[in-house]
Amino acid sequence: MANRVLVSWQGGVKVPEGFDDNQIGKFVIKILKRLEIDHEEISLLFCNDMAIQQMNRDYRNIDAPTDILSFENGGSYTDDEGQWLQAGDIAISIETLPKNAEYFNVSENEELKRLLIHGVLHLNGYDHGEEHIELGVPPTDEMLVLQEKILSEFGDVKLI
Repeated sequence: MANRVLVSWQGGVKVPEGFDDNQIGKFVIKILKRLEIDHEEISLLFCNDMAIQQMNRDYRNIDAPTDILSFENGGSYTDDEGQWLQAGDIAISIETLPKNAEYFNVSENEELKRLLIHGVLHLNGYDHGEEHIELGVPPTDEMLVLQEKILSEFGDVKLI
């Protein structure tokens, strides 16, 4: 089973101490393996609130920063290793990450894993409608239930 994850940082955004692009990419590959997805390519961008707000405004008509955005691509290409699905792009605000962690009373490591799982699920056809994870409220939507299940399975993984 092979997948590809391309990790990048918005120009000018300082990479927080402890972030390891290689570990983050390997974690996304573990998520894909857990979901039994093969030959998929995902692009992951870490950015600031201003950049994600601009994307949110441009693509969702919501003029506010958010924690994560997922943009499905659906294209494909072939190389020496076979045919690859370009699943799409995930953008994560590195400024909102610690705010979410504080709100949910979890480590930034746990919140980062939750966001990565969330983005991968969106790129692979899952949607949670209007429901979102809320503090102290167990999710009922299929996507969010699966997200929290996968998160619990990777509780020992340290990304940051």
